[in-house]
Amino acid sequence: MPNPILGQCLCGATRFAFDLPTKWVAHCHCTMCRRAHGAAFVTWAGVEARQFRWLADADLRWHASSPGAERGFCARCGSPIAFRSERWPGEIHLARALIDAELDRLPQVHVFHDTHVPWVTLGDDLPRKAAPSS
Repeated sequence: MPNPILGQCLCGATRFAFDLPTKWVAHCHCTMCRRAHGAAFVTWAGVEARQFRWLADADLRWHASSPGAERGFCARCGSPIAFRSERWPGEIHLARALIDAELDRLPQVHVFHDTHVPWVTLGDDLPRKAAPSS
């Protein structure tokens, strides 16, 4: 069996592991991700929940950020770590910057690009997708 992919928060109190393959890797420009991470956009890796496990989660907290969606963060250092939603059942989305190793894919797309910040110029040719209509 291959070695698991590891990740952790800033202080190391909340650690996680998962097995490849990832489902996708994407840059999200939505307002909620930007505010939750204090960044122009957030790069997420989507993983099947059954491939994922918390290694140390004593200080993990979940915040209901919108109906049917939660964002997980470390209560000690505040690092935003994960996202889960009824919209994507059976998946957990992990902040790519917290993952220590190379993954099986690079970012593939910019999502919610219609809400991107005007003060960052992207230098790639990845597809840019707007927010899905309700």
